Amino acid sequence: MVLPDVANETLTRRTPAETVIVPADEDAVRRAARLLAEGDIAALPTETVYGLAADATNGEAVARIFAAKRRPRFNPLICHVDGLEMARGFADLGPLAERLADRFWPGPLTLVVPLGRRATIHPLVTAGLDTVAVRMPRGVARDVISALGRPVAAPSANRSGRISPTTAHAVRESLGDAVPLILDAGPARVGVESTIIDVSGDTPVCLRPGGIALADIERVIGQPVARAGADAAISAPGMLRSHYAPGLPVRLEAADVRPGEALLAFGSGQITGAGNAVAMANLSPAGDLTEAAANLFAMLDELDRSGAAAIAVMPIPGDGLGEAINDRLARAAAPRETP
Repeated sequence: MVLPDVANETLTRRTPAETVIVPADEDAVRRAARLLAEGDIAALPTETVYGLAADATNGEAVARIFAAKRRPRFNPLICHVDGLEMARGFADLGPLAERLADRFWPGPLTLVVPLGRRATIHPLVTAGLDTVAVRMPRGVARDVISALGRPVAAPSANRSGRISPTTAHAVRESLGDAVPLILDAGPARVGVESTIIDVSGDTPVCLRPGGIALADIERVIGQPVARAGADAAISAPGMLRSHYAPGLPVRLEAADVRPGEALLAFGSGQITGAGNAVAMANLSPAGDLTEAAANLFAMLDELDRSGAAAIAVMPIPGDGLGEAINDRLARAAAPRETP
């Protein structure tokens, strides 16, 4: 499908204004919903990371997301809903998707399902695909969607390919005045993006590990979940080889700290040269993967600003949430891609 040209058109001008950060109370929810209804964008807190939201049925509004993030158009967005009824209005969920939604929604699980035949979701959201990624978030973001009454497209609220924001301040640091309103609900609880499962075919496939461990999903559906290969076509967010990246080079599975490096540590163990690190942050001194996931992006950002030449990362177990953490680190360490 050929995408419409709206993402390349000059957007309707709005009066320039400095970004406003407001506490995520009821008044802020109504203010954000009005802004989205008018075709603008706003940054909303979710339990995973902060998202950059627009009305998913409004092409020009969605184009503002791509412009603010400098995001390539071939990279689809997730549609966020306030409930199953809204999701069924534009997506064909099917029995497996319904079972997973019943168990894990609201929460950090995104389901890729066939796009409904009469869906009003704009093609920029799906990157012209015949599938759509759907999630029901917790908290303030869900309240804004309910107030708007329509699904919201919302990737992470940062420049494309860079570290995802887990605080309102991180959103402003990354996007500047490209977003007029940021709702502040404090640090994101989960800290890594949602798990994405493609249930549009006969076999469920994990397109991106995230805030729900695959073992938990497999227990619910009673069958294994396949993993998408490194060369899989991009059918959901977070599948680019280089993504979630700080400005500094990242070195994984580090057994030592080299001159000029900062250290991203995990657990109570020590590695050679740790005392000489330019800066150090420990994802979880106790070796807790849930704590590590919540700290990951904020600590990467902290070390990125430390003045170091690179970031060395200690080994992190790959079980449970460790799979999502290692996925983000592998993409942060990958050769940088130019869209």
